[in-house]
Amino acid sequence: MQWWCAAQGVPWDWTWRPYPGVWLFVALLGGVYTVGGWRHRARYGTWDAPTKAFWSGVLVLWLALDWPVGALGAGYLASVHMLQFLLISLVAPPLILLGVRPLVRAEANVWQRAVARRATHPITTLAVFTIILSATHWPPLVDALMVTQVGSLALDLAWLLGGLVFWWPVIVPVPKRLWLGPPARIGYLVAATLVNTGVFAFLTFSDLPVYAIYELAPPIGSLSTRDDQRLAGLVMKMGGAVVLWTAITILFFRWFFEDERIERSVPLRADR
Repeated sequence: MQWWCAAQGVPWDWTWRPYPGVWLFVALLGGVYTVGGWRHRARYGTWDAPTKAFWSGVLVLWLALDWPVGALGAGYLASVHMLQFLLISLVAPPLILLGVRPLVRAEANVWQRAVARRATHPITTLAVFTIILSATHWPPLVDALMVTQVGSLALDLAWLLGGLVFWWPVIVPVPKRLWLGPPARIGYLVAATLVNTGVFAFLTFSDLPVYAIYELAPPIGSLSTRDDQRLAGLVMKMGGAVVLWTAITILFFRWFFEDERIERSVPLRADR
């Protein structure tokens, strides 16, 4: 393996090795879901659609954090680091929330309902996601955190938290808002396509590398640091657009077919 790494220009320490922290995190997440959802599985079966969605989200997290994506994104390629961001914040969270949605209960006291209503309001969730997106791509913070495993884990957890918060109004109807129907949720996601424009422009059009950790990293193949950074910006913009517009398309067609179903179920009255 060492001779292959030398021939490909890949550092020897990048070769496969287990990531115990990632495996432990995935096992913990799956264990909590297994314990918390036993009543649901007893009623609807052990492998229903929400369960499949949840484990698909866990699989996405594992792929994003473990080797080789985790190794490359941890300190070699900014573009792979951006791919991690998309997987952790935009792909895995909606799948996880689809899995836990049947387990969410609306029962709470007045104070808890008031806090939940404000915390999960679309304006609040979009603002939180935008702040996390901007802060976790700020060069001084990234360079300070990425040099340690704890700091890198903090970024990953911030992305996951931001993604769960962002997708909550779209996926989980708790607390219930009558005005947050398909048109409002589609508008919410359309607005979300614009929040990464600043970071995209900053990375794509900067004349110099902005992250010291990737500028000083051993080279991978023939990709320069500047081209890697430009690619990272494109991955953020284009990859995020693909995820969000896929969700928008799904919401639109569900809305369309639901309206058709309702119209067909209403008997036509004869004209008087």
